[in-house]
Amino acid sequence: MRNMQVSLPEVFSLTNNILQLMQEAALIFSEEGVIIQANKVAEKIIGFNDFDYCDVLFSTLFASLDKFEMISKELQCHQYYCGSHMFIHNNGERYEAKLKISEISITGHLLYFVIFDNHTLQSREEAERALAEKIFMNIEESVLYTDKRGVILSVNPAFQIVTGYTEEEALGERPNILQSGYHKKDFYETMWKEISEKGRWSGEIWNKRKNGEVFPEWLTIHAIVDDSGEVTNHVALFSDITDRKHKENQLQKLTRYDALTGTANRSSLNEELSTLMKTSQKYGQILAVLHLDLDRFKVINETLGHEYGDLLLKKVAARIKRMLKSKDVLARFGGDEFIIVLPNLKHVKEAVHISQDIILALKQPFHLYDQEAYTSASIGIGLYPFDGLQVETLLINAEKALNEAKTKGVNGFELYHEELTGNDSRRRTIENKLHTAVENNELQVHYHPQVNLVSGEVVGVEALLRWNEAELGQISPGEFIPIAEETGLIIPISQWVIKKACEDVKNFHISGYPNLKVSINISGLHFTQENFVKDVISLIENTNINPFCVELELTESMIMPNAQDSVRKLVTLKQHGLKLSIDDFGTGYSSLSYLNKFPIDTLKIDQSFIKNSSNYKDDSAIVIAIITMAKTLNLEVIAEGVELKKHVDFLKRQKCDIIQGFYLSKPLPVSDLQEFLEMWEPSFINGKKVHDE
Repeated sequence: MRNMQVSLPEVFSLTNNILQLMQEAALIFSEEGVIIQANKVAEKIIGFNDFDYCDVLFSTLFASLDKFEMISKELQCHQYYCGSHMFIHNNGERYEAKLKISEISITGHLLYFVIFDNHTLQSREEAERALAEKIFMNIEESVLYTDKRGVILSVNPAFQIVTGYTEEEALGERPNILQSGYHKKDFYETMWKEISEKGRWSGEIWNKRKNGEVFPEWLTIHAIVDDSGEVTNHVALFSDITDRKHKENQLQKLTRYDALTGTANRSSLNEELSTLMKTSQKYGQILAVLHLDLDRFKVINETLGHEYGDLLLKKVAARIKRMLKSKDVLARFGGDEFIIVLPNLKHVKEAVHISQDIILALKQPFHLYDQEAYTSASIGIGLYPFDGLQVETLLINAEKALNEAKTKGVNGFELYHEELTGNDSRRRTIENKLHTAVENNELQVHYHPQVNLVSGEVVGVEALLRWNEAELGQISPGEFIPIAEETGLIIPISQWVIKKACEDVKNFHISGYPNLKVSINISGLHFTQENFVKDVISLIENTNINPFCVELELTESMIMPNAQDSVRKLVTLKQHGLKLSIDDFGTGYSSLSYLNKFPIDTLKIDQSFIKNSSNYKDDSAIVIAIITMAKTLNLEVIAEGVELKKHVDFLKRQKCDIIQGFYLSKPLPVSDLQEFLEMWEPSFINGKKVHDE
């Protein structure tokens, strides 16, 4: 050691400023090999800070001590060394670095000055830059990169393909060259406000290509900030969603219109009829519902074939449309049945005259390819407000009138009248006896099995209400439930059904079927009650059943009228573990937008679509569309009304999750359900029935 004229701390002070100004990694170690100073760049590479490397030997940075000893000998001879070696980071990671070591003397101190770089880090950074560049050039999404003022600095090839602007044309411009004019000023103000507050925005927007074509895109904009939090750039990623929008529109059309005839389907019929009935009520108008059924369609369909039958339905629809006014509604109700809604009638005679004209028009021959075919029609007429104040009631009564017309022969019509469903005394008797049905133990819950199409296991049951009255005998739910709804008795009856179903399924859980789920239909009147959620949760808790095994079945028309309140109720039910399903999907609103708003788990395809799926392309198309949409939204699908093996095969091909229907079993009392579960084998789903129907 040579004589010191200045202490090491003083040397430290002399070299500190120089080291920190250097761009390269640099450090100084003493003649004894101890690191006495390193700049920030070096600290990052070696993994030590100015507190960590006190008394640290430079030799300990090397992966091999032999290498350092070799370097020491070189320094003794030449006072300089240059070479690459493997080092160990403070965290144990190995890396390669190139060294330049010079022997220096400062005020009597012999020191060693080291400049080095991290080859491993550089190689990794270069690889990452190359990868980023490759992704930028090959990503399918369009990418737009701007400075903080919004001037375009870079675009990728996908941007050029989608917008039609070349890179040379885009650089230096602003993104507003793409604006379509579809959005108002406040749209962009809201967008940039969110970017400013949250650092990003994502949403659907309409932009314009270079050729003037307007197109929809899904756009995401990110704000890029520096270490101080200041925005330096913006990057926008977008994709052309024209095809997706087209598919959505097609799916929307499938869910609202009959694919074969182009007329309204049940979904849009219910919606439009409800609106027209409200208008009729407001202005005191008469509205007529005509339920039309072709009398000889089955003969034509079976003798000439389905292709001829489909063409006949198209021509029938077209012929009827020509006879209607623009405000009238024509809907295919399934199979060979149509519903015609005639609003704003001055007199009942108008509905009669139109019915007569339609019957006469349909008697004329139809030219089907190389054949001439004849058909006829029967019509049942229901009138608002005389024959029903609710959509369902009016449709049911029009159907009853149709059945009466068909009993009298073809080419006829019938107006609904009270005698078609019995006199008032029977209704009053049913209403009176309903008051005591629960306490007299006259009500029963039957269970309709549900089977998973993949595993073949019975995964659930639907609870169905039955009433066997001592004097009147078995009363159809279609007869007594509407009366219960009108009188408000449905609320205590629904409470009894929920309690009874949970108790029964809880017993099945105890007896060896712990995962069996029960689906319970919820009354629309019960659902609208303020204490509905509290009521249901209390019933679930009192029966001590796992709420995950309870699914509440709701209809679209039940939850849509007051969507905000419905969301609040359904979210609370979900928070308590219950499952939620939409029953009879496709016959109500069938709005695609609400599916994302409501926390539902399951879609239940209405049985009318299943029954006709093997005969009519439009019904099978609707089933396929519903299943596809449900899978996209991660919803389970249950198909009800499965009666035939070909229904099972069709639903298997479409990857439907669960089936329910007479193909498996009729609804069973709880004692018979026990026997059914004991006998059931998963292999039965491939063709063998357990229950004799």
